[in-house]
Amino acid sequence: MTTDLLVIGGGIVGRITAFELAKAGARVILVDAAQNAGSTANAGSLHVQMQSRFIRIYPEHAPNVERALPYYKQAAECWGTLEACLGDMHLVRKGGLMLAESAGQMAFLEEKARREETKGLDVALLDRAELDRVAPWIGPQIVGAELCRDEGKLNPLLANMQLAKACADLGVTCVTDRVEGLVVTADRVSAAGQKGHYRASEVVVAASWGSGALVRTLGIDIPTAPEPLHMNITEACDQRIDHLVQHAERSITLKQFKTGQIVIGGGWPADDHGTDQVPGVRAGSIVGNVALAARLAPPIGALRIIRTWAGMNTTADGASIIGRLPGVQRVVMAVPGDAGYTLAPLVAQMAASIVTGRDPPADPSPYSPARFAA
Repeated sequence: MTTDLLVIGGGIVGRITAFELAKAGARVILVDAAQNAGSTANAGSLHVQMQSRFIRIYPEHAPNVERALPYYKQAAECWGTLEACLGDMHLVRKGGLMLAESAGQMAFLEEKARREETKGLDVALLDRAELDRVAPWIGPQIVGAELCRDEGKLNPLLANMQLAKACADLGVTCVTDRVEGLVVTADRVSAAGQKGHYRASEVVVAASWGSGALVRTLGIDIPTAPEPLHMNITEACDQRIDHLVQHAERSITLKQFKTGQIVIGGGWPADDHGTDQVPGVRAGSIVGNVALAARLAPPIGALRIIRTWAGMNTTADGASIIGRLPGVQRVVMAVPGDAGYTLAPLVAQMAASIVTGRDPPADPSPYSPARFAA
């Protein structure tokens, strides 16, 4: 199959990239392996403030996330524009709460908030009385919280459906195939899949955790890796939790959809069955994740869990990877950093602007894949 532009990876970044390129008038083929895509297992958090989980587990990469905080804020704003263009995604941006259960945790939030303010984030520290007014559902042991007004949530199932429809309406050709290698010549890129071969003038690699392996044969070692994580969703309830909720020290996110259901996740591990099989859920993650959620928000304790699943997150060095491969200019990388679903519209628009030669919505140079060339 021959086209103007080839997008490899049909997750949220690949879909938005294909949408932006087709909107600019290009013929686009999107090839997706349809295996362990993080976007189809995502819980719908729009993260902006630094996640305590990431700081704790990946301290060597936390400075990369901190430097990128203005991009997270801009990306969260992009979701509003995208919803206005494509249709309802159940987007809510009433902010995110990071809860503290001790004076030490509040001190951590105070220092974190101070650093985030220098990056332009809209944050505030709430004592227990202030917290009671905005989140009356919290547990009695919570002493305070950090509120990041830039954060939000959406329903990823709706977002994915809206994007799939938009791509189809613009004539994007979607193919289910696993691309196993790239060959770049003076005038084209050829991609070899298990089912077919694809040729284009340029290619955008948006294959999340599989991106590094795909371009390694081109001489650049980009350390993308899969990280299997666990999630749960409850039955619907009348309790209203308006914010994205996290903890200052423990791994958790919880949020309520407009359907009334509450999604509980936040980085609890799942069993890695390899990249060709869906990761498996762990009993310990189910119990621990839900028990912590009920401790922070006691009304959750009365709800039934109706589904539990696991999906692949992507890790690299904490920063996005956006731009042309050094020495292989026909290949453009589009891999978001931590909280990839949040960053997706901005990363995709930046990658599409590189291909089309238009002014990017933000400077992609700090995220060039050239940093891995050395």
